[in-house]
Amino acid sequence: MFDFLKRARLIKRGLASRKMRRRRSRSELIRNLENSPYIKVLIFAMFVGGLAFLVFSGKQPEPTKNFVIALLVLATAITQLWINQPKSFSQNSRILLVFSIILVQLAVTKLLLVICNSGDYRFLKPEMAGLITPYAFAPLVLSVLLGRQHGLYAAFFVSLWGSMLFGPIDAPLLITSLISGFTAVSLTLQVRRRSKLIRAGFYVGVAIWMLSLTFGLIGPINWFYPTANDWSMLGWQTALAIGNGIVTATIVGGALPMLENLFGITTDISWLEASDLNHPLLRRMTIEAPGTYHHSLVVANLAEAAAEAIGGNATLCRVCAYFHDVGKLVKPEYFTENMSFERNPHDDLAPTMSALIIIAHVKEGVDLALKHHLNQRIIDIIQEHHGTSLVRYFYQRALQQHEDARAGGKIMKLREDDIPEVKEESFRYSGPKPQTKESAIVSLADTVESASRSLEKPTPQKIETLVNELIDERISDRQLDDCDLTLGELKVIADRFRFTLLSMLHSRIAYPKAGQKPAAPRDKALRPDVMAAMRKPETAPPVSAA
Repeated sequence: MFDFLKRARLIKRGLASRKMRRRRSRSELIRNLENSPYIKVLIFAMFVGGLAFLVFSGKQPEPTKNFVIALLVLATAITQLWINQPKSFSQNSRILLVFSIILVQLAVTKLLLVICNSGDYRFLKPEMAGLITPYAFAPLVLSVLLGRQHGLYAAFFVSLWGSMLFGPIDAPLLITSLISGFTAVSLTLQVRRRSKLIRAGFYVGVAIWMLSLTFGLIGPINWFYPTANDWSMLGWQTALAIGNGIVTATIVGGALPMLENLFGITTDISWLEASDLNHPLLRRMTIEAPGTYHHSLVVANLAEAAAEAIGGNATLCRVCAYFHDVGKLVKPEYFTENMSFERNPHDDLAPTMSALIIIAHVKEGVDLALKHHLNQRIIDIIQEHHGTSLVRYFYQRALQQHEDARAGGKIMKLREDDIPEVKEESFRYSGPKPQTKESAIVSLADTVESASRSLEKPTPQKIETLVNELIDERISDRQLDDCDLTLGELKVIADRFRFTLLSMLHSRIAYPKAGQKPAAPRDKALRPDVMAAMRKPETAPPVSAA
């Protein structure tokens, strides 16, 4: 309240701006809930309560024994998650997602068993319960949302609980559930389209049908006298088995957007949808900052190829690269790729002011991203893609002006204290440094693409030297300390950058005009210019300065 009044007084006096930069709201309560051990215990207690309800409801023999076994399996599941997936175990939202999805599958399985055993539906007999159980629901959901390790985890433990919670351990049910779950996970290693989910569901249905045929859940079939078989019943059972997988995959495809929004997870499907170049910010960029737009497209190609080579999220890198320089829309003419041929606006500014404008494009990008409700990972990479690196061109320019001022000061007999010092901190981005592999890849791709524009006659050797020098410079400047890239992965990234740049900067033959005789053959040792370099103002900073 008092800060608002103070700000209003400053605005009235012209000492403050009416514009307030958007900030990401981070609720302290949500952060505490995410890491609280009491919430973790509460989630496990709720899961135990759900297991107890499923075991003790109905008329199955020895429910107490089954419940004790289920608790032992739960202890094993918790230990396995803590050891193999420590990141998920530390986040209460991930634990809630994993165990709630498993509990939903167990509850639906229980409901279907009760319906089939009740006899109220003539077309659903007790032996058909094994055909319509949604074996692949939890493995499919968790594999797409959290990765194949979580999918396999769900397939294994949901199969154990499903086979023991509703009576004596059912070996055919256990095997069918395991194989169906593993099939679902193996077919969803990288889901970029929802149609791939339906395809995975179809193959899961085929697996359920084959296993049901093996265990005698379909039939009976008289192989020696085919005319004695009830083909209508066999067709109905086959349709239930195959339709089981397809219906499960369809439900999963519909539930994924809700689960993504609820738990703050973005799948490859959503990243692919976000790569649409018709986004309002990208359409603005094509008109107001076409040079930055083209730069972003090339960075996206570089980052996607590098991420794919080291097993990172290539689609995420592509989408984030599209938006990483969106903050340049605020003052596009101050960045080299968008400058006109007539003048360089930095000629009229002090180096510190020029650096301030260049550095501000990161904060302006975050502001625009928040305004347009972009994904949180995009906002993070916008903020991290320069880390705490130095705007070297204007820093060197400021040092040179400082030296010139000192030389002139000696002639005019000025004291050295009257000449302001050049502080390196004023020419560094505010960070943070890249925190993930994908963020580091976009950062490196941005630097490499910008610097490659300064090569007048690119050759494989020049490109390789440039890429290696830029990566070594980022390492020596400690910009990659906070991400988990290894030296081996950096070598793979450098090779992929070199290959992609070499493909983009290849040479072309100069075609003769109509009626013009072909030029005489040139010496093989000479190469035509690969890049027709656009002439910029002589005082323009290099492209890599921003």
